[in-house]
Amino acid sequence: MNLRFRLDPDLTPELRAAVVELWVRASNAGGAVGFVPPVDARQVRPVAERQFAEVGPGQPDRLLVAYEEDGGRLAGLLFFASMRFELMEHWRLLKRVMVDPDLQGRGHGAALLAEAERVGRAWGLAGLKLTLRGGMGLERFYARCGYREVGRVPGAIRVADGDDRDDVTMWRELR
Repeated sequence: MNLRFRLDPDLTPELRAAVVELWVRASNAGGAVGFVPPVDARQVRPVAERQFAEVGPGQPDRLLVAYEEDGGRLAGLLFFASMRFELMEHWRLLKRVMVDPDLQGRGHGAALLAEAERVGRAWGLAGLKLTLRGGMGLERFYARCGYREVGRVPGAIRVADGDDRDDVTMWRELR
């Protein structure tokens, strides 16, 4: 199944609801996208709305979505975040990288990252940065996609009492 990508889609009520639903499903499937399961839309929606407020042409952040080509269902997404600091405008932070849990294992995550790289190069960016929650094997996935670990803060993410995870920073050179 192929994906169709859209940068800065119109944030209709339907798309906002689909993003929140995907975010809830990804979180509850164990995805490290800002929450620890179990979560529901009441918890995710306010965070999503704050992210939506900064997204779009002319805004500091941008949204990249992936749709199933044959069904049109939202398959994945990520946010390009600006650091809002002139000395860092040559790169972007990828936030909330997620793929529908039912579609994982089909290469969609790698395709989403490849499209983010294509967009970043078209913008003339030098690189893409992302952070991840350690202890989940995500470092291996991102390394296969061309990212390298450039930093780690031990125990910076507390997912539960007695369960602290490393905050890992990864970088993808685009030039």
